[in-house]
Amino acid sequence: MLMSRFEMWLGWGEDLTFFYNDAYIPTLGSKHPTALGQPMSQVWKEVFEDVEDRIVSVMRDGVATWDEQLLLFLERNGYPEETYHTFSYSPLVGGDGTVEGLMCVVREETDRVISERRIKKLNDLAAALLKAQSRSDVGEVVRAYFGSDSRDFPFADLILFDLPDSPHPASGDATRWPVAAVEQGEKQTVIALDGFGRNLPAGPWQIPPRDALIVAVEQPGEARAIGALILGLNPYRLLDEATRDFASLIAVQIAGALATIDAVSAQRRDRDRLWSLSQDLMLVCDFDGVIRSVNPTATRLLGWQEDEMVGQVLADFVHPDDLRSTAKEVAKLAKGVTTLLFENRYRCRDGSYRLLDWNAVPDAGRIHAVARDITQERLLARDRERIWAISPVVKVVATTQGVINAVNPSWTKVLGWIEADTVGRNILEFVAEEQDAARKRLAKLSQPDATVIESQSVFRAQDGSHHRFAWTTVPEGGLLYLFGRDITAETEAAEALAATEDALRQSQKMEAVGQLTGGIAHDFNNLLAGILGNLELLELRISQGRLEAISRYIETAQGAAKRAAALTQRLLAFSRRQTLDPTPVNVNRLVSGLEDLLRRTVGPSVEIEVVGSGGLWTTLVDRYQLENALLNLCINARDAMPDGGRLTIETANKWLDDRMARERELPQGQYVSLCVSDTGTGMTPDVIARAFDPFFTTKPLGEGTGLGLSMIYGFARQSGGQVRIYSEVGVGTTICLYLPRHTGAVAETEEEGESICLDLGGHGETVLVIDDEASVRSLIVDVLTDGGYHVIEAADGPSGLKVLQSDLRIDLLITDVGLPGGMNGRQVADAGRVHRPQLKILFITGYAENAVVGNGLLGQDMHVITKPFGIEAIASKVREMIDEADKSRREGET
Repeated sequence: MLMSRFEMWLGWGEDLTFFYNDAYIPTLGSKHPTALGQPMSQVWKEVFEDVEDRIVSVMRDGVATWDEQLLLFLERNGYPEETYHTFSYSPLVGGDGTVEGLMCVVREETDRVISERRIKKLNDLAAALLKAQSRSDVGEVVRAYFGSDSRDFPFADLILFDLPDSPHPASGDATRWPVAAVEQGEKQTVIALDGFGRNLPAGPWQIPPRDALIVAVEQPGEARAIGALILGLNPYRLLDEATRDFASLIAVQIAGALATIDAVSAQRRDRDRLWSLSQDLMLVCDFDGVIRSVNPTATRLLGWQEDEMVGQVLADFVHPDDLRSTAKEVAKLAKGVTTLLFENRYRCRDGSYRLLDWNAVPDAGRIHAVARDITQERLLARDRERIWAISPVVKVVATTQGVINAVNPSWTKVLGWIEADTVGRNILEFVAEEQDAARKRLAKLSQPDATVIESQSVFRAQDGSHHRFAWTTVPEGGLLYLFGRDITAETEAAEALAATEDALRQSQKMEAVGQLTGGIAHDFNNLLAGILGNLELLELRISQGRLEAISRYIETAQGAAKRAAALTQRLLAFSRRQTLDPTPVNVNRLVSGLEDLLRRTVGPSVEIEVVGSGGLWTTLVDRYQLENALLNLCINARDAMPDGGRLTIETANKWLDDRMARERELPQGQYVSLCVSDTGTGMTPDVIARAFDPFFTTKPLGEGTGLGLSMIYGFARQSGGQVRIYSEVGVGTTICLYLPRHTGAVAETEEEGESICLDLGGHGETVLVIDDEASVRSLIVDVLTDGGYHVIEAADGPSGLKVLQSDLRIDLLITDVGLPGGMNGRQVADAGRVHRPQLKILFITGYAENAVVGNGLLGQDMHVITKPFGIEAIASKVREMIDEADKSRREGET
């Protein structure tokens, strides 16, 4: 016995002297070790009467006993305690066969019994809470459930903080439970029940609870407890953690029940709200068609009050023509078939009818139906069909791949194709021109992010004629909706008008050209008269031997020739065919070098102010054309200020962003601006619009050709820049040139700001001269020969090319641009560079095609000099280019 792990004790002798093993010690509690050797009636005197009959049976009759989970109130810790034991009493027989004592084998099952009891309690409580329909019902269930045979908690009460709490159900007074601690965040708190009267429920026990446990009832997401659960504590059990956990589980169950009720209540409220607020008509009727309820929309929609419809049959409200179909639908519902999208007409109180679209389901012997008023929708649909049918706009519905699903009658009216010959075909089959562009638009419209596209295309009619349409294509819902307007007549009229306007402009231009030609002929006749007259006088004076005054005739003839040269340059600039010789230019230095000339030109009544930007960028332009443009702008400004005024020349660096560049019709980037402003009369908007037109002038007859601004515009555009006018009548005008920034270095002559005096003498270098004009070619040959150069002549392109393809040394090629023989000067130069890549080339020209010199710009190691030119100019240019060639050759050798 002593070594056994089972709880055992034995009683020996008449007093049942008490002996026990170590396994039994926990059951004894504080009675150990004094219980050892004591009579059993003294050890367990509190329960001796409960087991005495079993002891008598063993000791007197020798019959063993068995008890399972017997409730015994042991006082092993100084107070009566609810315990449960499974045990047997067996007789101990002495040597003479008589019963001398008894053996007890016992197992305490208090924890198991209480745990099983609590699990059952939780399950039963959950089942009971399912019957609760409201929050107040939950409180009633809790009170009733714990008020009957509850050993753990002899009574319970539930207080919800959003409902008025009630007096304790058994106390009979209005004392309230002290739940403030729980309201303030405590999870559990214990209170003594001394002040709550002596009538508190005791449950199955003989004495009522002495204490109560108040537990917070909480729901997830709530900041504070929603209620308090009051539980009377078992007077025969201490409040341990297991009991606290059990109480918390009860609170959780109650919270869950409350949450379910709240959710059901919310659903019920939503359902009621839906019934009341729905814009659709809702109706419940029997299978025999008797209306049981309708929602408020019935009154709004039909005009009938609820009591005027409830109790009536459906047939009383249905249009006579719809009675048979409605009766069939009700019969199907009675057989359990759901109704979807059934339409009929219902009579309104004012006698009109509304078209309703019904969905209905049968349930529990009734029909629950919802109707949508489609009266207006059907009217709109008929209107859409009417618009589709009579609209003059061609309408097409197609897939995103272009397959036609539908066309309106206007398609047939305009193109002749009937719907049967159109539907199912791809719309591209009808496109007569620009099919690639139409195919690209169709591919773009098939993208998920496609937007509305405006376009024009030509369609082929059935009779073979072509019609131009202005289309608006709208992608929507996986389809394309095309709206087309036949603009064939408009297009033809616009083309005819454009042709007429073009002819008018050409006529006006030819008239202006005629006027210009007459003026130029007059100017040239005057200049030629001056040249020829002075040459004749020169010849006469030489023959007479009178040489003292001949220099005057020579200077006069030269002046006339130079004025003629300037006139031809202005004509070339106007025609946009001048050949540019761009070099890196610092515009500040250019303006500074011209300042004295400009002041003399505008006269003393005009004050000139120069505002040069610090750190001004370099630009790549023809220096002399820019000087000419600036001079022209200053003269125009002077003429706009007949009474004098202020003329401002301003330079600046400009960074044009995308918006500013678009406004000036330029690529985005960096530019140098040169602006000339005056305080003159200003220009009206219509004058600004025509200011760059050739021959347009506001000056009196004979004072202007209308070529100045046109020449400046042509120069700016050829240089990759732009010119803009800003003007206000009575305030003044500003004209700005925008020239692209150049990142290279400024030429040495530009940096020094003055011309370099070149050595005009040659050193035997070989120059090939090609020019079909014998007098010009002879002049160049004589100048170069006298200057010490070896010169080879050619009268046309093929002859010159033969020389270039020979082994002769050629240091420089001088060629006219326009040559006979099938090759122009540029072609000869390009062919020559195939054999001589480093060949220096000087073009001479009086009229040069842009294509010959690469859109008006020269290539590397190419220069140009325009006719007429002076002897010093040609000799200086030749010496400069040959010196550059020698320098490059020396650098290459090192």
